[in-house]
Amino acid sequence: MEQKKLPLVIVTGPTAVGKTSLSVQLAKRIGGEIVSADSMQVYRGMDIGSAKVTREEMQGVPHYLIDEFDPSEEFHVVRFQEYAKRYIHEIVDRGKIPILVGGTGFYIQAVLYDIDFTENGEDSSYRESLQHLAETEGAEKLHGMLCEVDPASADAIHANNVKRVIRALEFYHETGQRISEHNEAERQKESPYHFAYFVLNDEREKLYRNIDLRVDAMMEQGLLDEVRALKAAGCTREMVSMQGLGYKEMLDYLAGEYSLEEAVRVLKRDTRHFAKRQLTWFRRERDVIWVDKAQFEYDSGRILAYMEDVLSRKGIIQR
Repeated sequence: MEQKKLPLVIVTGPTAVGKTSLSVQLAKRIGGEIVSADSMQVYRGMDIGSAKVTREEMQGVPHYLIDEFDPSEEFHVVRFQEYAKRYIHEIVDRGKIPILVGGTGFYIQAVLYDIDFTENGEDSSYRESLQHLAETEGAEKLHGMLCEVDPASADAIHANNVKRVIRALEFYHETGQRISEHNEAERQKESPYHFAYFVLNDEREKLYRNIDLRVDAMMEQGLLDEVRALKAAGCTREMVSMQGLGYKEMLDYLAGEYSLEEAVRVLKRDTRHFAKRQLTWFRRERDVIWVDKAQFEYDSGRILAYMEDVLSRKGIIQR
């Protein structure tokens, strides 16, 4: 049975840990092509704030789900799953190894275990009432409602992610089942892939320092001008794309809610918190192979050799 499963390599980890460079080098060594599992790099014109891989950084390795949608389009896990599965099949059909790369753990899980996101019914009145409640009483009110009926989902979904909070409340309202329990049951399914799930990690102090340096570099590269241009093109705070780290903080500055110095401070702080949440997510996942950079003395050659050895032993690649 195992031989009939499609091969899949996953390279993930917290933001600013070095996934992009490592995954490109791995792809070159094993004949891989990369499918991005990043919820922001999929948008055109959102390059600096998403730390989007550049053409130079790709080094000729094909990348998918980069620059495929306009910021005005809604991109969510169901759409990601649909596109990623298609690209994975196409890559395998060409005799290459698909490598799923990015830090959006929920997206990775959705593909890896082929999670069924049951569509809600057509009754939109409850959804509309929740949206109205969020607009009039705030996102925290909605999140408090989710805490009461589905604490596990409330713990996993940030209060500001109103769309996901509404989806979880709507699922409970229509099925009587907590969406966290539904997703957990789905996650226990056997994966349709013959996979290796690598989580790249670093010492927390170094990771946080890299995050601060990355934010400083983004500002120098013109993040503020990028957000100004998106705003001028009609992008608003309500769009899913503009709720990403870096974009919402710059929009708050442009709206006069922060000084620029404060906006940068908040961005650094919230990015560190995001990295911490990412690590918490990956620790809860099963079948994960942790790759701690310090244990390899930050030698990318040694890390790549280790990953190749794992892939060879699992029969994902032939040496």
